[in-house]
Amino acid sequence: MVLPISSPAGREARATEGSAGPTPSIHGTRVPAAAEPRGPLELPPAHTTLICVALPGLAISTDRGQLTGQGLEGFYSGGRRTLSRCWLRVAGRDPLAVRARMLSADRAHFVAVLRSFADTGPDPDLIVERTRDASGSEQITLRSSSPRTLRLPVEVALGTDLAELGAVASGRSGRELPASVHGSGLRWGASSGHVTVTAEPPPQDALASAGLLRWDVELPPGGSYTVGLTIRQAGAGGVRVPGRSWAGPLSAAAATSDDPRAAALLGGAIQDLEALLLRDPAHPTDLYLAAGAPWRCGLAPAEALAAARMSLPLGTRLAAGTLRTLARTQLGGGGADTGKIPGPLRDAGPHLPPSCTGAEATLLFPVLLAEARRWGLPERDVRETLPAAENCLRWLMTAVGDGTYLTDPGAADFARCETQAHAHRAALLGADLLETYGRPGAPGLRQWAQALRSAFHDDFWVADRGGGRPAAARTADGRQVQQLASGGAYLLDTGLLGGGMFARGLLDRTRTQQLARLLGSPAMDAGWGLRTLGRGEERYNPFGHRSGTVRVHETAVAVHGLTVAGYEKEASGLLLGVLAAAEAFDHRLPEMYAGERRTAGAVPWPHPAACRPAAAASAAAVRLLVDLAGIRPDAPAGSVVLSPVRGAPLGAIGFTGLSVADAPFSVRVSRLGVAMIEEAADGLRLRT
Repeated sequence: MVLPISSPAGREARATEGSAGPTPSIHGTRVPAAAEPRGPLELPPAHTTLICVALPGLAISTDRGQLTGQGLEGFYSGGRRTLSRCWLRVAGRDPLAVRARMLSADRAHFVAVLRSFADTGPDPDLIVERTRDASGSEQITLRSSSPRTLRLPVEVALGTDLAELGAVASGRSGRELPASVHGSGLRWGASSGHVTVTAEPPPQDALASAGLLRWDVELPPGGSYTVGLTIRQAGAGGVRVPGRSWAGPLSAAAATSDDPRAAALLGGAIQDLEALLLRDPAHPTDLYLAAGAPWRCGLAPAEALAAARMSLPLGTRLAAGTLRTLARTQLGGGGADTGKIPGPLRDAGPHLPPSCTGAEATLLFPVLLAEARRWGLPERDVRETLPAAENCLRWLMTAVGDGTYLTDPGAADFARCETQAHAHRAALLGADLLETYGRPGAPGLRQWAQALRSAFHDDFWVADRGGGRPAAARTADGRQVQQLASGGAYLLDTGLLGGGMFARGLLDRTRTQQLARLLGSPAMDAGWGLRTLGRGEERYNPFGHRSGTVRVHETAVAVHGLTVAGYEKEASGLLLGVLAAAEAFDHRLPEMYAGERRTAGAVPWPHPAACRPAAAASAAAVRLLVDLAGIRPDAPAGSVVLSPVRGAPLGAIGFTGLSVADAPFSVRVSRLGVAMIEEAADGLRLRT
């Protein structure tokens, strides 16, 4: 999670090579905050809001439906608040809100009621519906159930500060700007640009000084009246890829299951991924995912790569666009950082210094390329991005030098457990990729990976009476950071090779079994998913985003690794926990939620600063479900292996509309855990 201002909940560390600070961003561009706050400030709560996303557009509302200009409320485009206030009054009164819900990732619907006359008793006879769209529009409909004809003044008070998201988040957005009448609506302007609101039908009155539009509405019995508002910002538009009206990079996959939650979760995840799609205006065919809304509406390299990797069952076009986009950011110059993909530092919790997301992204790049090739990435795309992957692998070997471990550039005295797992996987999958294309470097990568395995076995295992645990990190002088944390799950994520095989990991069979036991224990499994820090560890906090929350992405990593390693009981427990949590979030998972222990009848506690939607969490939902079918493709070899979860924790489940070898792929798993392919590319054979 990247926080735009200092916060008691934790913050991203400021800075590294080529990185923006911890400010929100849109489309990879920093959204600067107001002046640096003098003391810690809290982010406006996001967990109680309805956030419509169709990047670069946002619409953030409370369940009242009124936009009051308070907190985060308003329409945004390109990181700027285009409308902060949209306050509806009917006959001089505020309608009483009765329901608010999301219709889709980009639209919200609000229902409110009024009594038209005092003598009608307690029953409302006027219904007010509002549909709000992230692209910058709102529709207001009044429907009468009164037996009389109603003549009502309808007023909409509008205002904006044209503030940037960072300023809004820090509570320093400034005053509303003066309005002027413009056509059938109002206009506001500042040095940063201008915005207009157009109404249809045109209002009878427009009062610029109050920012007020007014209609005199006559409603016969059973009649209705609709007003449409359209918000437009000068120079905006052109960067969003609308998932519903254009052939985007994600396939329209669907699930059917004995457990209806599977279909709802997959559908919600794909909607959220489509809402977060962006493209580089200079390279409009290259699509990638923003990290999440409302705080991180721009490119975050590590999250974009991780989300593209987990979304591979939906096609490889997103992977191709993400790889090409990040290849253009790769550092050159011939120095020690040549080949690195820059990224900011990330808060790593109370026991470790900040970690470098740039190092994580650099290690993920060749892994995504290698695995996307197995899923069917076209040969031209592989060859186009292979040089950048080679540069990433050269950076790895340069950074390791004559040593064994890869230390973080932001904390050279610490070798993190998960960083070694990322590096080991990159070395093995990268070596396979280089060897396939006759490129040099594969033997050196494999030799280093072997040396890392040998050293890791002794240096990163904490011996205790319970069977031991992986150390969270190791210092330069050999001390172990012994906390039990979710980073150990990455040790099980070894990466897909050819023939449906997985690469070798850093742990032997005995220690893999022990890690599986730990990940499935009450200390780590909150009942809603995997905690980031074990319950009972020093400075555990169920709301600490690196010290006790459940992060959906890391839970999916654990479920995948446990499933591959054959520990289906522990994997199924974590999966079912996330599925139960998803119900409380309307099947649209946030990036994290509190790691408080699950009890009978309880619901997970939302984290007030979590992004929702979040690319990594939405993609993790795809992986969690599709992993039940155990699809292990090798498109270059024209084969696929199916290794479904035998215990069938959701009963029978089927997937249609997936993509393998650039063709539709459908599979069904029975209640007995037997998988059968129902649709596949011509020539793709099932390998046993």
